Amino acid sequence: MTTTTTHKQDEFVLEATRAGIHRPPLYKVLLLNDDYTPMDFVVIVLQKYFGMNRERATQVMLQVHTEGMGMCGIFTKDVASTKVEQVVSYARKHQHPLACVMEESE
Repeated sequence: MTTTTTHKQDEFVLEATRAGIHRPPLYKVLLLNDDYTPMDFVVIVLQKYFGMNRERATQVMLQVHTEGMGMCGIFTKDVASTKVEQVVSYARKHQHPLACVMEESE
């Protein structure tokens, strides 16, 4: 949305333009199922990096296990990217192949 206001000052016409503000696109952070990462480790990741309580983390972990993926949260692009990097790095540090990805939210 652009708003234009015209003011006359001496012989010049001044136009002030105000550009509309758009919200940044949001991204879903998803955990993907694998056959090797322990369920307890997934719960720990969800608590540590997404601030979930144990009950909510367990629900998401079970969704990952049964449906193949589970949503951890919706964030701006930079935050989502950082969360993905943190989770993958933490999983590799503990020698687990846990996959974490992001996709643009609708």
